[in-house]
Amino acid sequence: MAMVAPNASAPRDAWLSAYGPCAVVTGASDGIGRALALELAAKGFELLLVARRAVALAEVAAECERLYGTRATTLAADLATPAGVVAALEASERLDVGLFVAAAGFGTSGPFVDSELDVELNMIDLNCRSLAHMAHAFGRRFAVRRRGGIVLMSSLVAFQGVPRAANYAATKAYVQSLAEGLAAELRPLGVAVLASAPGPVKSGFGARAGMAITQGQTPAEVAAGTLKALGRRTTVRPGRLAKLLEWSLSPLPRWARVYAMGRVMAGLAVART
Repeated sequence: MAMVAPNASAPRDAWLSAYGPCAVVTGASDGIGRALALELAAKGFELLLVARRAVALAEVAAECERLYGTRATTLAADLATPAGVVAALEASERLDVGLFVAAAGFGTSGPFVDSELDVELNMIDLNCRSLAHMAHAFGRRFAVRRRGGIVLMSSLVAFQGVPRAANYAATKAYVQSLAEGLAAELRPLGVAVLASAPGPVKSGFGARAGMAITQGQTPAEVAAGTLKALGRRTTVRPGRLAKLLEWSLSPLPRWARVYAMGRVMAGLAVART
């Protein structure tokens, strides 16, 4: 069964018909997750918004309802823990979910051997383990109903090793590979899977990662470009900056891309000090 993807400007009914009435968005309290929640609210989706910060989530839910008349339920949960993932999945069972958007995640910067191991392992739990758990659960649900969509947030760093962000880049390589494989598996079942791989984004992500991102895309640009590609591509590099950076890196051999990305990360660290 082929997925008929609606155009970015398609009316609400087209989006809800393609995927179903409700979308789950993780990491929805800030940055790209918040922007995706607002884009989906504008398209008429009922929302289940999941993140750690209850107050920030409530503000996003209120904004969705005020601007677009969309009902938004919130769940404050730490998806880096198995209990948080189970709580999110249980909350979603009461809803007719047709779209899962995994925007929860964080990064670190600096030499891997100088970092706190607990933080690096926590990042693997959130960026990879919880994502696999939720993608597995929603993928099964969507396969049974023969329609749905899954959006996984990859990154420009997913396509080569990155000195000073070695573990973060490795988690995003996992996300990218998982999305590519799932897309091929689920496409015949009517389920669209998309990896969105933006470049630098001006959001709260950089501060948590210890990076000074002074130039980059806005979360709204990333969200709009991501949803425009859903159902049409397996990987999207949303926005002009992501496309430009990929264009400049793609001709290089892998070792040169590693070197170039290491220089970029070093520059971000210097700018922070």
